[in-house]
Amino acid sequence: MSSARDRLLARAAREIVPGMVVNLGIGLPTQVLAHVPAGIAACLHTENGMAGIGPALPPSQADRNLIDAGGAYVSTLPGSAFFDSVTSFAMVRAGRIDLTMLGAFEVAANGDLANWKIPGKFSPGMGGGIELAQKARRVVVISTHTDRAGNPKLKSACTLPLTAAGCVARIFTDMAVVDVGPRGFELVELAEGRSLAEVADATGAPLHVPDHPIATF
Repeated sequence: MSSARDRLLARAAREIVPGMVVNLGIGLPTQVLAHVPAGIAACLHTENGMAGIGPALPPSQADRNLIDAGGAYVSTLPGSAFFDSVTSFAMVRAGRIDLTMLGAFEVAANGDLANWKIPGKFSPGMGGGIELAQKARRVVVISTHTDRAGNPKLKSACTLPLTAAGCVARIFTDMAVVDVGPRGFELVELAEGRSLAEVADATGAPLHVPDHPIATF
C-alpha cells in the first residue's frame, strides 16, 4: 500500500467476511469500501435506506439519487435493495447488523465510545451512530490514534458525551490494532514503522502487550 492510511483501511477491510451485513460509519469507515476485495459476498448497509452497496463512484459516473449516509455517491450490485429510513433503523434495532465500523473522538479502556459531540463545537446530531453502537453484533472503531493536538484518543475513561457504553470490541488506528479485553487495551498488531514504545506513549491508558511476537500491517 502507498500510505499509512491505505494500510489502515486495507487492514480494517479484513474484518469483513462473506455473509456479513455491515454498516460503515461516516468518515474513515466509509473509505473501507474501496479496500474490500472483489468477490467478498458481504452486504453493506446504510442507514439512509440501502442494502447491497457497490463501489463509490465519481460524480461524472454516478446516479445522483444514490448516496450513502455520508453523502458519497455509491453504486448498486445484483440484489441491491432500497427502503425507507424506518425500515433501515428497524434492521439496526433488531440486531441484524453483524458489524459496524465507526469513527471516534475517544474510546475508553472499558469499550465506551464517544464519537458524536465535542461541547462548544457544532454537531449535526447523533445520526445513526448511537443505535449502531448499541445494537450491532460487533462494533469496531477506525480512527487516528491521537487527535490533531497529539492527545490520545484511547483513554482510561471518556471525557466527552458518550455514544454508547462498553460497546467497542476492536480499534484500528494509524499506529496499531488494539482490542478491548478484560484487562483493557490489548495490543494486537503494530502499523509498519511504528514501535511499541511509540504506541504505548500515544495511548492514554495501560496498553497490554502479548507474550508472542507482534505482527505488523
